[in-house]
Amino acid sequence: MTQAFAALYLASLLMQLGSTLLMTYLALRLTTGGVADFWGGALMAANALGMVVGGKVGQVLIGRVGHIRTYVACSGIICAAVLTHAFSEALPLWLLLRLLVGVAMMCQLMVVESWLNDCAQSDQRGKVLGIYMVSAYVGMMLGQLALSIDGDLGLHALLGVVIAFALSQVPVALTRSTHPAIPSAEPVDLRLFLQRVPQSLITVLVSGMINGGFYGLASIYASRQGLGTVEVGQFMALAIAAGLLAQLPLGWLSDRLPRASLIRAVAALLMLTCLPLAFYQGLSFGVLLLFGACIGFLQFCLYPLGVALANDNMEPRLRVSLAGLLLATFGVGACIGPLLAGALMGHFGASSLYLFFAVSAAALALAVGQGRVTGEHLQDDAPLHHQATPNGIACATLAAAIEPPSAAPAAPAPDLPGERGHSVP
Repeated sequence: MTQAFAALYLASLLMQLGSTLLMTYLALRLTTGGVADFWGGALMAANALGMVVGGKVGQVLIGRVGHIRTYVACSGIICAAVLTHAFSEALPLWLLLRLLVGVAMMCQLMVVESWLNDCAQSDQRGKVLGIYMVSAYVGMMLGQLALSIDGDLGLHALLGVVIAFALSQVPVALTRSTHPAIPSAEPVDLRLFLQRVPQSLITVLVSGMINGGFYGLASIYASRQGLGTVEVGQFMALAIAAGLLAQLPLGWLSDRLPRASLIRAVAALLMLTCLPLAFYQGLSFGVLLLFGACIGFLQFCLYPLGVALANDNMEPRLRVSLAGLLLATFGVGACIGPLLAGALMGHFGASSLYLFFAVSAAALALAVGQGRVTGEHLQDDAPLHHQATPNGIACATLAAAIEPPSAAPAAPAPDLPGERGHSVP
């Protein structure tokens, strides 16, 4: 099992490296080309929409051809889509390519996360997913820092993305570990979840709006503040690193304090921290790094708190379905946020990005509070152990479920060497 974990951790690191390098590269290309900020948000929205769609596509592909074939095929699609950017700068084509990359990457994430969830024993799942989180965050930081290799935003950056995704196939294709089955989930009853966990859904939606805006537009904001390509990469990387660092104290606090109150406190602090970047121009590089890190520290706390609050109030048999709904809600937010923020930046300037974050956080602080938590549906195993979100855009569809139910085996998919034991839902 250790060999399987190492292979999947390496694959995750390389995937996130390539994904974040591509996102920031495209945003900066739009900026240098004088394209309206709205298009930067639209590209991020297309990627998020693709990931929501990819959740369904991944289930079909894994069920039909197995985990390895799904992963390798999607990696090939991503490599082809990334290289296509070099042939044309037509924005409608770039939107289509971002949608395609989002679909394919979500399928890859489903392969990795379902595999980890199945291999890990219940008493080690938190540790396994924690290391997975770290590998994903490290990949995202390296992807931002990789911009320094090709500061003029030439073809080398796209080639770096392709190399990262191509290499991510190697540990997955060569592993001899037994492959997992996808847990079967009960049909989603939207009304039930709206009644039970409305504050969680609001938290996840706002988290998607803020994180989607960050990944799609923060690099454009930094560039408009006069930062060079290398400095933009450092600004983004430090914010992501702060998000990783935040998971340690957040996990300790969320297991000991009322989670709705903690969400409100984080949202209020996030609002206050965003205001200086929203209203002050010409800040020094050091000040931008400081506030960027503080905002990153807070913004990456919202999703895991929303997930934990929801799972505390949902029966174990419903948690896999809940995880899928939370993912879709996050994806909707990640579609809406960049579009709204990009439009604001186009009309009022780059600083309006952080004004958008501040207003979103303020609305969340008003909407969520411990006084609205009745405790009527609190589960006996609550509070569940805090689990951090590995990726601000594609959260774990299966790893988000604390104890997924075992799936009944069905007809086996065609075997590959080392793929014995695979079954479909």
